[in-house]
Amino acid sequence: MTTATLDRTAVRGDSAPGPKGRPRLYVLDAMRLVCALAVAGYHFGDSWWADGTHRPAYFLPHAAPVLIYGFLGVEVFFLISGFVILMSGWGRTVRAFAASRAARLYPALWAGVLITALVSTLLPIEGGLPLGPLPAGRDVLVNLTMLAEPLNRPLVDTVYWTLWCEFRFYLIVACMLAAGLTAKRVRLLGAGWLTAAMLMPAFPGAVLNQVVMADFAPYFVAGMTMFLLRRDRRDWWAWLLLAVCWLVSLHHVQLRVADLRPGFDVAAWPAPVLLTMAYGVLLVIALGGTDRITWRWLGTAGALTYPFYLVHQRVGYSLIRTARTATGLPVPTLIVGAVLVLLTTAWLIHRLTERPLAPYVRALLAGPRSLPGPGRVGHDTDPRDDTRRKSGLTTM
Repeated sequence: MTTATLDRTAVRGDSAPGPKGRPRLYVLDAMRLVCALAVAGYHFGDSWWADGTHRPAYFLPHAAPVLIYGFLGVEVFFLISGFVILMSGWGRTVRAFAASRAARLYPALWAGVLITALVSTLLPIEGGLPLGPLPAGRDVLVNLTMLAEPLNRPLVDTVYWTLWCEFRFYLIVACMLAAGLTAKRVRLLGAGWLTAAMLMPAFPGAVLNQVVMADFAPYFVAGMTMFLLRRDRRDWWAWLLLAVCWLVSLHHVQLRVADLRPGFDVAAWPAPVLLTMAYGVLLVIALGGTDRITWRWLGTAGALTYPFYLVHQRVGYSLIRTARTATGLPVPTLIVGAVLVLLTTAWLIHRLTERPLAPYVRALLAGPRSLPGPGRVGHDTDPRDDTRRKSGLTTM
């Protein structure tokens, strides 16, 4: 949920800012879109009853056992977020960081909430769903703030739970910015956070659990360490911290697999293998192994990820089941059709909501000097932000 570009220059001063010219990591856009599609595959192929009567494996006997591992998309989103959010904040003030995050998150969120509420009202479905009824109008408005979960209000779509995790991570990064962001402090925070994540499960009722996020802390910390390695691959403390994060996350993902109840046996071994592959791919990206790949269409693909994620589940369920009732088409065909419709919707949200509104949200928080000039509506005005926007490096 952030846009950013990267600095591969090794750190000569612990908090030295990087140069203005930074490569765009287009491959990271592809990785993000793959994660979003994987999550959608899990939701459409395994976590609901497509016709209200039969489990997904009834319609997708061969695909369902594969799509089940799409739940890992969320874990990988958090891994990417640790990498990109720290990079986005590096060298910025707290105010500039907050303005950048708000401009990136809220315009698409507003559109996603309203579209989801509208489609769910026009195409209501019941039974066999992993989510409750659509919240009342007042609660829909609360969802526009991204604070429905901490305010204990129902979510318009259950996938929004990840937004509150991201929001808390942003607060942690903002606190680091306020204290003064350096590589040493990032390592210390990462080590302390990871230690707390391993200890807090013993205290399930502690309020601190809301900050620690024990199940997902290893991914955020691992992503942050990869950014440190991007700046200085000789940082052996970062390598050690990354290795510990990987080991802890393997334990967590095994527990996640054990909690799955799709109606068929789920093999445990593919999940840690896939997660390890994700660690490896992001590490290759972080160390510059894909810097020369500059396919611009990947930037567009990356821009679709966040709005697609926001609208895919509840809207997708309504589209698939309504079309199934009306046409009787095979469920796999309907799933593919729904994904195409949702990707188109995501593109419209990006073009008609995110790009026009983001500069004004940023200006509201960062000050009037960040307002776009003539001919620049819908574009970032800070040269560093402009490069970030073009790269499309946004996380979920």
